[in-house]
Amino acid sequence: MRRILLIGYGNPGRGDDGLGPALAAEIEALGIAGVTVDIDYQLTVDHASLIAAHDVVVFADAMIGLADPFRFAKVDGTQLATLGSHQVSPVAALALAKLLFGHAPPGWMLAIAGEDFGEVKEGLSPSARDNLASAVAFLRDWIAAGQAAGTIRGAAVHSAE
Repeated sequence: MRRILLIGYGNPGRGDDGLGPALAAEIEALGIAGVTVDIDYQLTVDHASLIAAHDVVVFADAMIGLADPFRFAKVDGTQLATLGSHQVSPVAALALAKLLFGHAPPGWMLAIAGEDFGEVKEGLSPSARDNLASAVAFLRDWIAAGQAAGTIRGAAVHSAE
């Protein structure tokens, strides 16, 4: 069985920015064997050791201006990774896992469309809740198909219709 790490990140106190943690919480509640869930406000260098201990990592976050309910794409490990003092990208997190711990598993980015990121408030907008439901169903099925086959595969890009 493949060891899958799901990192849902974002700020639930900023409306739809909480989509990543909301997705992670829903997947965690399903209790899928082989899936480890981590929820955080942002990616940090501390995620590198957890990433290196898994066979596959899925990063889940909200995205502004996405035309589809969600987008699922392989993280391009050949891109140059830059580190900021307050921000670590999925590419940089994978690069750190490789550099510090000798292993960077294949990574996937699940971006979920949100529209309400403005004021400080908890809760998702109605459209974000719908997009979340679509993303959860997709990820649940993707994980199940990969675990059944003993491998994780996917198209380079998958967008919901």
